[in-house]
Amino acid sequence: MAHIYIYSPSGAVRDRGAFRRGVKRLQSLGHEVEIDAAALDSWQRFAGDDATRLAAIGRAAASGADVALISRGGFGIARLLPDLPYRQIAKAVEKGTRFVGFSDFTAFQLALLAKTGAVTWAGPALCEGFGTGDSSNKAGEGGKSEPDGPDDIMLACFDDLIHGIGEGTGWRLPADSAKLSLKGFKARQAPLWGGNLAVLTSLLGTPYFPDIKKGVLFLEDVGEHPYRIERMLSQLLLSGVLARQQAIVLGQFTDYTLSSHDKGYSLAKVVEWLRGHVKVPVLTGLPFGHVPTKVLLPVGLKVELLLEDREALLLWGHVHGDHAH
Repeated sequence: MAHIYIYSPSGAVRDRGAFRRGVKRLQSLGHEVEIDAAALDSWQRFAGDDATRLAAIGRAAASGADVALISRGGFGIARLLPDLPYRQIAKAVEKGTRFVGFSDFTAFQLALLAKTGAVTWAGPALCEGFGTGDSSNKAGEGGKSEPDGPDDIMLACFDDLIHGIGEGTGWRLPADSAKLSLKGFKARQAPLWGGNLAVLTSLLGTPYFPDIKKGVLFLEDVGEHPYRIERMLSQLLLSGVLARQQAIVLGQFTDYTLSSHDKGYSLAKVVEWLRGHVKVPVLTGLPFGHVPTKVLLPVGLKVELLLEDREALLLWGHVHGDHAH
């Protein structure tokens, strides 16, 4: 099967049990799992100091692995961006290593795309994707119940990536899209890019923000109230980023709490506001984000987005397709 390299470029691994379960599950699927020497390091809130995590990224790039998989997100990559070994990482991608992750990893992905055009994959992290609880471990942190194990759709998408047979993904648009005039819409040769909204917005105006025109921009976030989501979307809108895209695709926005002060203001109202301020389609319901069920998406690959009634298809053909640049 595949050689999978596990490393920690962002936050320190606090849930060692999830880490161990993730490794065992990947091994049970027949994969060879190599664990970076500093994968479980801890310094402040990070998985080692900056030099330690930079070295880990370099080792991941030099590993020759089929997949370089982050242990978890959190925070920490932004402070590494000026010193990332971009050429080494891009060369590893050319040789077939697929870098997979999400959340804080968005900074890595977008910076690499901006600097080299190399394609990475938005997908699970080890702990939250493969290390979820089983039937003997129902209670997670805070007493929250955990899933019995990794999500089947996520596993299937990861397996497609491993075997190089993933050619696209599809989903059914929520009912709020039924009133949109989307029948027959197609976005062609559109670079797919995006990730975590807060991380992406934080890169705006820096050398690490890709200048993508006529792309398909996908976004997700966790723990952000709708007004903060709107504020970040406003920054992308007012800077002209959104107007340059062929479509905007919203994934899952989770783990926030509305209050009586909102008086009917909600995420749905934010989407309604956004649709009133851009001329391109704003689609919702993409199965991607801080949720168990998530597809894997090639960041930087040119795609086609096809819509028919409430069915949406993102197609990218062969895994090693044309880059965005």
